[in-house]
Amino acid sequence: MKKRVRKHLPNFITCANLFSGCIGIVFTFTDNLVFASYAIFLAAIFDFFDGLASRVLQSYSGIGKDLDSLADLVSFGVLPAVILYELFQRSPQVSHVGIYLSFIAFLIPVFSALRLAKFNIDTRQADSFIGLPTPANAILVASFPLILQQHADFSGYILNPYGLTAYVIIMCGLLVAELPLMSLKFKNRDFNKNIYRYLLLLLSAILILFFKFAAVPVVIVFYITLSLIQLKFANGKVSG
Repeated sequence: MKKRVRKHLPNFITCANLFSGCIGIVFTFTDNLVFASYAIFLAAIFDFFDGLASRVLQSYSGIGKDLDSLADLVSFGVLPAVILYELFQRSPQVSHVGIYLSFIAFLIPVFSALRLAKFNIDTRQADSFIGLPTPANAILVASFPLILQQHADFSGYILNPYGLTAYVIIMCGLLVAELPLMSLKFKNRDFNKNIYRYLLLLLSAILILFFKFAAVPVVIVFYITLSLIQLKFANGKVSG
């Protein structure tokens, strides 16, 4: 019985990730972008714990890896795209630039699928990521409706169709870019080996404490910046 639980628990958590993504899509269709955003955060929590459960229980399987990618495509690909589409529709300028421009939001799941397929066969991504992880992009999208709820004066920036279009293009590029980014997986507690991870968590906690959801875009920028700094110093040590 214990072996069966150990074997299937990570996949159960992955299915909870997928279920959260599906529920989030329904919330979006019912014009509740705030709850849809919370669904992304919930899915991200499940996504973290399914990997943790696999490592702790040492329960790895081919189906688990594929199931995780399928769940991520829905929760971190389709759901954020639907939220972006709705943000396009809410823009007061959308009638001037053409309503069909909002369809560009669905490039997000296309490039997310490419990123996830690449991850499954890329042996370089065992300890780090090549390209922006899909949960990072999804969490950033999820912050937009929540920022609007807290700061209505930000609507001119978030509901700008040109800004949203630029966002989609930039994020699609980052998802498949040959850009090494650090993973948040802690394989040990050595401070020196995890200094950039600890620094990111500390800065994120401080920013979120003071600025709440408005801090999320800044946290993502910090994540990319610290990853590049870590890469630069790692290359410097190798060449030295």
